[in-house]
Amino acid sequence: MNKNELVTAVAEKSGLSKADAARAVDAVIESVTGSLKSGGDVRLVGFGTFSVVQRAATEGRNPRTGEKIKIPASKRPKFKPGKALVEAVN
Repeated sequence: MNKNELVTAVAEKSGLSKADAARAVDAVIESVTGSLKSGGDVRLVGFGTFSVVQRAATEGRNPRTGEKIKIPASKRPKFKPGKALVEAVN
């Protein structure tokens, strides 16, 4: 499912117009992104938790030359599914 399909599904299930559903989906995505960007997490009971994990700096190798390269530390978004979501999928 891509974003357009999600907007269509939200519009059909909620009775909103496609334009209103698109604004709602965009608002949810912006809210989750903003919370993660500020260092918080987003917990949706039954669905899952979005959080940010810190990855340490490591040393890697360039596959072409075998030369060592430094991979800088970074932050990555993480999603842990909730119990209800896991049960619904299984």
